[in-house]
Amino acid sequence: MMAVAQVKTAPVFRKTAETFAGGAKTLEQKYFVSPEIFAEEQKKIFAKQWVLVGHQSQIADTGDYVVQQVIGESLIVIRDKSGEIRGFYNVCRHRGTRLKEDACGHGSAIQCPYHAWTYGLDGRLIGAPHMDQVPGFDKADYSLHAVNLALWEGFIFVNLADSRNASTQRGGYIPSEEWFAPLAGKFSHWNLPSLRSAKRIEYDVRANWKLIFENYSECYHCPGVHPALSKLPPYDSAENDLSEGPFLGGFMRITKGNSLTMSGNACALPVGDIKDADFHRVFYYSIFPNMLLSLHPDYVMVHQLWPQSPERTLISCDWFFHPDAFEGKNAAGVTDPGYRFYPEDAIEFWDMTNKQDWHVCELSQQGIGSRAYEPGPYSPRESIPAAWDREYLRHVS
Repeated sequence: MMAVAQVKTAPVFRKTAETFAGGAKTLEQKYFVSPEIFAEEQKKIFAKQWVLVGHQSQIADTGDYVVQQVIGESLIVIRDKSGEIRGFYNVCRHRGTRLKEDACGHGSAIQCPYHAWTYGLDGRLIGAPHMDQVPGFDKADYSLHAVNLALWEGFIFVNLADSRNASTQRGGYIPSEEWFAPLAGKFSHWNLPSLRSAKRIEYDVRANWKLIFENYSECYHCPGVHPALSKLPPYDSAENDLSEGPFLGGFMRITKGNSLTMSGNACALPVGDIKDADFHRVFYYSIFPNMLLSLHPDYVMVHQLWPQSPERTLISCDWFFHPDAFEGKNAAGVTDPGYRFYPEDAIEFWDMTNKQDWHVCELSQQGIGSRAYEPGPYSPRESIPAAWDREYLRHVS
């Protein structure tokens, strides 16, 4: 059989209102306040989907690691001697002791603080004091338990589902290459794998995690909530090329200034091979279930969402820049003392904007908890939040 050639076509962007499904309403109260539904979300979504835990630049060298909590499980994500990134449960195979206590660090091996069982960076048990006196004991039988791990555009994802139960049917493990297939090549010119984080800010938001996604996915609220943001991209300029499914979003036009910064100027050299039109656009995509990806000409902002309860969400926000920007190099890769790299211009802008968003999300959470709350109609400018709700319900229903 002759192979069918794959023709890559340009994405088709449509105005937000053009994809609106008439009659769409916000979710029922129970989805924002019920402990039982929160537990179902942890079981049906965060325990089975590919969840963002970091970027490869954050563990750049052999032995670098980060520790991340996912649905109550502590995981070690580490770079081994061959340069491969691996993920393990943070549990010693001897007595179950927590191996790493720090959020990040570096080491030549992983050693248990209790009885000094020692594991290589690839998870193999390489040292177990006095266990040679135990009949039949074989170190090969006691490697660390691995977790499914995948890289997508330099971002690290883990999946706690049983990979032996591979299935494209609902509830089964979906291999990463299948899950991310709709995004293949979509962001390649943004140079995402090579970028480096200049800053991370952690936010503790007293609101349900779904409210964060819904807020991110529309600018209907921007004129009243974000006066500074509304001066740069017009709030009604959104056009989307992904309007259904687990990946949603598109762009807004930058009509004043050159980027979304306090000054309105670009704060660094372009992050990648940015196309002419994209120098005047900011792209916003939600990657179900815990990633918000914002692509600007000169930096990329990424939010990780970690639901803690029906009414509380921890959010980690990173600002990524071209690695040459940190070295004072210009777009030609040449060191230029006069070149402007001012990441704080973007960080300050979005820290302000983030806090404005979190405040209104907290107000929404407070109101949704009232006996007076009932689902309200979405505006045609909220087609993406409505689509996100449909995808969410598909996973928990």
